[in-house]
Amino acid sequence: MSTFASDLGPMVNETAPRQESLVSTRDPRRYIGICSQTVGIGETASVPMLARISLIDYRGQTVYDVFVQPTHSVTDYHHETTGLDANHLASGIPFQLVQETVAQIIRGKILVGYRIWLDLSVLGLQHPAVDTRDTALFLPLRRSIGSINEIPSLANLVGRFLRRRLGFGYQHPLEDARAAVDLFRSCEEQWETYIEAGQWPCALPPVNYESYFC
Repeated sequence: MSTFASDLGPMVNETAPRQESLVSTRDPRRYIGICSQTVGIGETASVPMLARISLIDYRGQTVYDVFVQPTHSVTDYHHETTGLDANHLASGIPFQLVQETVAQIIRGKILVGYRIWLDLSVLGLQHPAVDTRDTALFLPLRRSIGSINEIPSLANLVGRFLRRRLGFGYQHPLEDARAAVDLFRSCEEQWETYIEAGQWPCALPPVNYESYFC
């Protein structure tokens, strides 16, 4: 597969009707949406630790959604954004079991999400880059909103291309996973056509996280 070329054709068209010619021939069961929620550990709470993981299918139905028992002392639950506290994690699933379950679910699947490299990082898992559809890295989306050199927020992307607001109160990983999958589906034809043609239409993740893709 060749690397991304600068001339990938037209950018995302927000008004054009979605074409189904290629999409309809693909198996939606291959796609799994993912979103994680983290808390902070360490003296400055700057190290993220998995607190919740949500997986959905292509239609937005929940596949797996659990809280995770802490493996280290939590310094900051980031309650103002996550809504989490000690009670949520106390009844969570042991991390190793969560890790094994997620690895089994996503094996051989195409992962769809937003900043997937962070989800994989806190899970301690790898996944083939060619089998990821990361809405934070898809260059046609970023170019369409003038954000080619920086990562746009999921709320910005969803507001622009899906015309809906994301996040009412606390962050909700199921809501974010569904938003990312819906965003992917809105440009799925274009995205998959590039890949089927041997092109890679995504930027690289930040350099510190490249090792989480194999």
